[in-house]
Amino acid sequence: MTGDVGMLLADAAATEAIGARIAARLRPGDIVALEGALGMGKTTLARGVLAGLGFAGEVPSPTFAIVQPYAPPEVRLPVWHVDLYRLETPGETAELGLEEALEDGALLVEWPDRLDARQLAGALRLSFQDAANGGRRLTWQAPASWEERWPPR
Repeated sequence: MTGDVGMLLADAAATEAIGARIAARLRPGDIVALEGALGMGKTTLARGVLAGLGFAGEVPSPTFAIVQPYAPPEVRLPVWHVDLYRLETPGETAELGLEEALEDGALLVEWPDRLDARQLAGALRLSFQDAANGGRRLTWQAPASWEERWPPR
């Protein structure tokens, strides 16, 4: 895994652009884990991924729904946008059926620390922090399965 590498994201448009670049590389079975405090850009990046996959509608935060699925023909690849903020233990995620989504699609997971570490094996882990310029700093850990795909150029 590569880690402690990062890029600056000046604004929401830059965050969505990175999301679109991830979408171009996303494959069935992929998990993109989105880490960071409230308001750091996790949902904004997910919006960029979904737009990059062809979704033309509004992408709400799935905080209350927990899981928001997107399927063809609205997107080229089935994706579940998952927000685990309201869950307290990894055991609560078992009933969500996340493995099912990975059979032919991908997961975008906000608050992945609520998952069991085994569920995150092979995930592209993206972390958002405040940057000095008012934007965000995006850092990552990329597993071997993302070696040829990350960082997006």
